[in-house]
Amino acid sequence: MSLDVSPALLEQAERGEVDEAAFVDCVRTSLPYAWELIGSLAARLRVDGGDIADNLTPPPDEQARGQLLRALASDAIRGALERHFGVRLAFQNCHRVAVFPLDASADERLTRFTSIRGQLLNQSPELRDC
Repeated sequence: MSLDVSPALLEQAERGEVDEAAFVDCVRTSLPYAWELIGSLAARLRVDGGDIADNLTPPPDEQARGQLLRALASDAIRGALERHFGVRLAFQNCHRVAVFPLDASADERLTRFTSIRGQLLNQSPELRDC
């Protein structure tokens, strides 16, 4: 799953100066499922408050799953999404994405979510080949 990079954005990268807003827009248009999911989790966190908003619903198809994996496996994309939405992202498997507030209030919950124990407790036979 690659990004659909416009010639103008590629030219910026070749010059060495990339506008992050343009990069974020490239991510939005290239990975719409991942964008919508992360955006909805960030909105839910803002509305509901608390220290976590997460997704437990598997992606509807392999293309959507690929978008999510691409967004969260790339440090550049993940970092841009975190800055854009104002959250910290965590990822456990092919669909279990969580967002956390930027402040330290959620540090303990984030540590539990990203721990080895948290990873093991989130496993199931249904997700074996996701």
